[in-house]
Amino acid sequence: MKYRMIATVSAMTILGSLSAAQAMDEPPDLPYRGEGHIMLNTDDLEWGDIASMAAPAQIAVIEGVLSENEPFTFRLNLPAGYRIEPHIHPEYERVTVISGTLHFAHGEEFDREQTHTLEQGGVAIMAPGEPMFGYTEEDTVIQVHGTGPWGIEYIDPADDPRN
Repeated sequence: MKYRMIATVSAMTILGSLSAAQAMDEPPDLPYRGEGHIMLNTDDLEWGDIASMAAPAQIAVIEGVLSENEPFTFRLNLPAGYRIEPHIHPEYERVTVISGTLHFAHGEEFDREQTHTLEQGGVAIMAPGEPMFGYTEEDTVIQVHGTGPWGIEYIDPADDPRN
């Protein structure tokens, strides 16, 4: 089965040069674009809606523009009871569970019995074009990083909230 890759596009600002004082005294504008160092705490993240995932999931882009061919890092805040429908990505997906628990699996059909439990600190790496799905039972934050352009395509187009 062939899948068409769709880039996730979100409104993002480009970071200007950070002075040493800004880097030490103020949280930087996000997303970070590779100028100088960046150091953040969780409270510095700017959360917003994500068009490519059903509400109330939220995204905080830490670095990069997701539609560009450049490194990216973002976090997803997934509430308890959230269901991630089967989908694919055009590039490697590297996920780390920051808090909570993610139940995650490979496959084109959602099946809770096939998921692997990833606890805080757990990691999953999936190859481009490999279908995956998951769910949460508690509030969960995951971090995703890789190289863009980033995108998501749902196996069943009816699952895509952009449709």
